[in-house]
Amino acid sequence: MKKIISMILMSIICISFTACTSDEQIKEITPQASQMKSICELATMDCYYHNVAKYSEKDATGTLWWKKDRKFWVEYAGVVKIGIDATRLNIEVNEDKVIISIPPAKVLGCKVDQSTLNDESFIIAKNSAKVEAEHQTEAYKEAQLKMQEEASSDTVLLASAQQRAQKLLEDYVNNIGNCIGKTYKIEWIYLENAEKLQSTD
Repeated sequence: MKKIISMILMSIICISFTACTSDEQIKEITPQASQMKSICELATMDCYYHNVAKYSEKDATGTLWWKKDRKFWVEYAGVVKIGIDATRLNIEVNEDKVIISIPPAKVLGCKVDQSTLNDESFIIAKNSAKVEAEHQTEAYKEAQLKMQEEASSDTVLLASAQQRAQKLLEDYVNNIGNCIGKTYKIEWIYLENAEKLQSTD
């Protein structure tokens, strides 16, 4: 995966130079915010979690002594996307200094891995009241919320996602510098709770 991202990264840089026809034009090329935001989007991580959607409703159907509870659960893999909110990334280029304002990594979304759902994934308790689609939807919604909360509290995983984005941004800036014969000094501004990671320069 890292090799693929690196190849895409180099393609972005190469496209930047395609229109250049003179040394003067090449010297004017600097790191671009739009390209750096695209890199952040490429740097997102898909993390897989084993998840269980549970549903329990007391006395769901029936009357008096003939009441039934509704109870079931579904086991599946959930996919959580973690990365940098590219819209909040900011860059300033001042001669040989590049100042990058970077937000903390966060959960960008989560979904069900449909390939992990099959007949064996869905289990209804014995003597349970009938399970309708609306009950499954409610169970999934609660399970997804818990999965998102778990990922959001995983500081090691979040730090890893931010480091991944930061490393690719550094590579992008340094590669542009190498192409035009310039050494950029990168200065980081960490927004909110972003981790102050060591530079890999």
